[in-house]
Amino acid sequence: MPAVAMPVDDGTEARPRTPQLERLSRHVRSLAKRRNAVILAHIYQRLEIQEVADFIGDSLNLSREAARTKADVIVFCGVHFMAETAKLLSPNKLVLLPDMKAGCGMADMITGDQARAFRAQYPGRPLVSYVNTYAEVKAESDICCTSTNAATVVRSLPDEEILFAPDMYLGGWVQKRLPDKKIIAWKGYCPTHFVIQPSMVDARKAQHPGALVLAHPECSPEVLELADYVGSTQGIMDYAGGSQAKEFIILTEAGLLLRLKALHPHKHFYSIAPCPHCPYMKFVELEKVAAALENDLNPIEIPTAIMARARTSIQRMMDVSGAVNPAD
Repeated sequence: MPAVAMPVDDGTEARPRTPQLERLSRHVRSLAKRRNAVILAHIYQRLEIQEVADFIGDSLNLSREAARTKADVIVFCGVHFMAETAKLLSPNKLVLLPDMKAGCGMADMITGDQARAFRAQYPGRPLVSYVNTYAEVKAESDICCTSTNAATVVRSLPDEEILFAPDMYLGGWVQKRLPDKKIIAWKGYCPTHFVIQPSMVDARKAQHPGALVLAHPECSPEVLELADYVGSTQGIMDYAGGSQAKEFIILTEAGLLLRLKALHPHKHFYSIAPCPHCPYMKFVELEKVAAALENDLNPIEIPTAIMARARTSIQRMMDVSGAVNPAD
């Protein structure tokens, strides 16, 4: 039976703006300035985390910021593989993860050994690894991708057959966009997006028949068939912001829903019920960000034997995406 998202405080409601929260927010910003630290926050983070961040974005945009920052310290408010990616792109900087429990169910679905075995099963085919993997998997990969640039990365390869790990749904979405390629996908998936079922979308659509359906490509193909637009978290945010429509059904994690509501109060955003959430993203709390800055907690370290090879696969992705070179 496939895993589902863990039932924890899902962050679908913004934390009350109490005087204590305001003081804590100011304290975090003061600490960051004093430490010459940059705070990077993924769109799925709690709203109070987003509000203290220097940059908010999806995996690709945060990778770009990590590569070009002049800060001495990077506080990555996301999950472990994202903080690892920041370390790969800025190896001489101190990269801190506020809570080491902030992992990823999808990234746990493939190890470095399994990536090597996958390649051995299909010799001669390049391996494209989603950025939602740990450094040991990136080290076994030819190139990485994000949901923003997955099709671009696969298209850039001359090979007709491509190995893709670990998300079979993102791999299937790329396959549909690039029918001239043959995608051989690992059988992984995102537990948070897996809970989104077509019947849930149909039920919400019946309540809001005029709403556009915007979906993340980590959703199942059956769900994606119901979408008016499919794209990354940043893509969904840009589409909703630029559309003339006033109502949207958002098929991804709760953090994006909160951000859209904050950015576009004149529009209406709905999720399925219950609203999907990533429990790992919600492990990051403002108090933990302050503690990390105060005490250099949870520094990200990557073994030297893995670092260079993993960094190469990330840098190839950045080059294909037209990103800047690493700062270090």
